[in-house]
Amino acid sequence: MNPSLNLTRRHLLGQMTTGLTGVALSRLFTNELAAAPLHQPHFAPKAKQVLQIFCPGAASHIDLWDHKPMLEKFHGTPMPGADVEVTFQGKNGNLMKSPWPFAPAGQSGKMISTMLPHMAKHVDDMAFIHSMTSRTNTHGPGCIYMNSCFTREGFPSAGSWVSYALGSTNENLPTYIAIQDVRGEPPNGKANWSNGFLSAQYQAVAMAAQQPLRNLARPASIKAEDELATRDFLKLINSEHAAAHPGNDELRARMAAYELAAKMQLTAPEVSNLAAEPAHVHELYGTGDSNKLKAAYAKNCLLARRYLEQGVRYVSLYCASRASNVDGLLNWDAHKTLKADYERHCPIFDQPTAALLTDMKQRGMLNDVLVVWCTEFGRMPTHQEGTSGRDHNPDAFTTWMMGAGVKGGVSYGETDDFGRRAAVDVATVYDFYATVLHLLGLNHEKLTYYHNGANRRLTDVHGHVLKNILA
Repeated sequence: MNPSLNLTRRHLLGQMTTGLTGVALSRLFTNELAAAPLHQPHFAPKAKQVLQIFCPGAASHIDLWDHKPMLEKFHGTPMPGADVEVTFQGKNGNLMKSPWPFAPAGQSGKMISTMLPHMAKHVDDMAFIHSMTSRTNTHGPGCIYMNSCFTREGFPSAGSWVSYALGSTNENLPTYIAIQDVRGEPPNGKANWSNGFLSAQYQAVAMAAQQPLRNLARPASIKAEDELATRDFLKLINSEHAAAHPGNDELRARMAAYELAAKMQLTAPEVSNLAAEPAHVHELYGTGDSNKLKAAYAKNCLLARRYLEQGVRYVSLYCASRASNVDGLLNWDAHKTLKADYERHCPIFDQPTAALLTDMKQRGMLNDVLVVWCTEFGRMPTHQEGTSGRDHNPDAFTTWMMGAGVKGGVSYGETDDFGRRAAVDVATVYDFYATVLHLLGLNHEKLTYYHNGANRRLTDVHGHVLKNILA
């Protein structure tokens, strides 16, 4: 008999305990490694930074980007199957064509709403995704879903995942910045740029051009060398405190945030100083426009370019705010008076956004920056019963990408004849961000963080790279 197999009960239990301890330790080390920031791509990236332009309120695909001639032909008639359609706010009326004509733009001849004459100049650089779908028809969950791939709060936004994965390219500025609209936060507010279960240092810093940075300068009564000595002493105390509390990620994140705040005292005011820009740039963006909402958004667009120039990894730029019925001015949520609402909204969005794209292209920034345009879902091809507006439509909407690594002048996917549902090459938010991460040199299936018993990822357990829009 082999002596090595002649185990006593006590010996067997002892061996099991040792083995299980080893497994547990192995798991702990694996968790630590999984939680450690990657700070380098998995493979050679096409893009180094991301500019996300978000229009909360569900900007209508069939009135902006997705031309539907059949809507014009059958305007005023019942949509097939409309008798069983009950959407977010109730029953729907007949098919309703867009109040504005579409026209071909660029060498590609892409049909774009005539309400966006400035944006139309960029279609040859854009890759449209016309077959996007959402899992919700409600604004708050929809915005969170478009930002984090989950309809409930508590999960990291895409910008937080990118910050966690790649880190900063500028030690004096945040890795991730959210530029809010002058009209307020988007639906569900700060959850749109939350770090979720990632360390707090990966949450976006919210900024806006109309909220200038104040009280950041060193008081004249304090000498520069005294301030430097104070900071060095504080750093020493903090490092000793951190060493006394190993494994406390929240403590480390809080210290990193305070250190960044100190560094921003020198850098952020300079970057936020839009007065440093020449007059022709302000004219391009429309920062002096008589429409105060347009001027405020134009300043935010210029601020976004300046932060990207300084190496901020991920910038989210919002055009509109949370849902509200105040004069139809606050967002793209045109339930009752689509024509009047969009004739207010489109001019606010069109020139400043197009100017930002023009400016970045002239400066060569689109070689490194991936630009994505988002909204949370689309709108119905019918009018709401008793109104001249459109209800929510999670089954079809449009997004687009341009810049680093993107093939311009192309469209991916199609909706049906009326724009009611995605019909060809149906795409999901998971596919959208799998593609964004791919362009940043990240494999969306390998970018994970161990949390609550599971290796979590931005794309959950879904997602495929949309290879047809890659250059």
